[in-house]
Amino acid sequence: MATTRQLLVLRHAKSSWDDPKLADIDRPLGPRGLKTAPLMGRELARRGWLPDLALVSSALRTRDTWRLVSAELPKKVPADFALALYEATAADILAKVRQAKPKAGSLLVLGHNPGLEEFARRLAGDGSDAEALKKLEEKFPTAALARFDFDGEWADLTFGSGWLTHCIRPKELG
Repeated sequence: MATTRQLLVLRHAKSSWDDPKLADIDRPLGPRGLKTAPLMGRELARRGWLPDLALVSSALRTRDTWRLVSAELPKKVPADFALALYEATAADILAKVRQAKPKAGSLLVLGHNPGLEEFARRLAGDGSDAEALKKLEEKFPTAALARFDFDGEWADLTFGSGWLTHCIRPKELG
C-alpha cells in the first residue's frame, strides 16, 4: 500500500524594495511580509499541517519567512536552506523535492515565483479540489500556500501526480 504524503508549497512573504542597491537575493521582508509570515505559520499550526522538513531557498526573504513561520509551529522543524531553490524553475523544484528522504511524510517547500507557482500548477493532477485549483490558477501571491497530497515516495513525484487540496492566501485569514 502506497504511503500518502503531504507537500506544502509556500511562497515567501512580501519583500522590501526600499534599498535599490541590494542584490535581489539579499532583499529582506517588508512590513506586510513581517505581518503575513507569522499569520501563515499560525494557520499551519491551527490546521495541524506540520512538515517534517522544510526546503527553503537561501535568499534572505525566504529565510526570514521561514524563521517567522516556524516560530509559530508547535514543534521544531529542520530546514534545508538551498541555493538551488533561488530562481529555480518548476523542474528544479521538482528535482529538489524528489531528493527528500523517505522518512519525511510531510514536506514544505518555500521559494519564489515564477518557478514556485508553475511547480504548484503543474503538480496538480486529476482529483484536485476545483475551488483550490481555480484560486491557484488565478494568482499565487506572496505568502500564499498550496497543500497537496501524493501517494508514493518523494523520488517518484511527477508533475500531475499530486492532489491539490487547499490554496490559502493571507488576505483570506484576516
